Amino acid sequence: MTESNEVSGVTVVIPCRDEAGALPGVLSAIPTGYRVIVVDNGSTDNTAAVARAAGALVIEESTPGYGSAVHAGVLAASTGVVAVLDGDGSMDPRELPSLLAELAPDVDMVVGRRRPVRSHAWPWHARLGNLLVAARLRHRYGLPVHDIAAMRVIRRAPLVALGPLHPRSGYPLALLVAAARAGWRLVERDITYRPRTHGTSKVSGSVRGTVHAAQDFWSVR
Repeated sequence: MTESNEVSGVTVVIPCRDEAGALPGVLSAIPTGYRVIVVDNGSTDNTAAVARAAGALVIEESTPGYGSAVHAGVLAASTGVVAVLDGDGSMDPRELPSLLAELAPDVDMVVGRRRPVRSHAWPWHARLGNLLVAARLRHRYGLPVHDIAAMRVIRRAPLVALGPLHPRSGYPLALLVAAARAGWRLVERDITYRPRTHGTSKVSGSVRGTVHAAQDFWSVR
């Protein structure tokens, strides 16, 4: 970790809806010294209680959608760097330091490229949609990415300056497009991607969920 990052600190933002089963494992794997904000986005289970019991700061975001939850968490953070990952256990928080290490002075954001550890960790329909979107990002915006930044480490100030981007599943794509337009330098690194530890994904868990996410993606201009 660079000296500037040690001074400013890192906040891990975890947007959640009904992730009480997976959260204990996710939160226990957060590296020591990182602050954690869990954004409860309308959960009907005890997601908030589980997060508080683990020592996380919990904020409520009533506007439904992944993007709304992430934006609320970023605004609530007070550190110079924020990291974002899902609360379903599909990504390993212990890999965050390796991404943070790539956040050099001339790098604005480091994004994770998911590498599934099992064939069923990433359903074919979700992987196909991701390939198409990533190809669009490379060809239209010149971004050196092959994924939509499901896990990412970003400098908070320029991120906040971008303002609200997309309220729902289109947020990661909208972020990458906005980053390209703002002239950010991005670095992509491999991360482990595994089956979620509890429940069913709201996006890749069904063809319908993937279609809705794709509609959000293609609405981003």
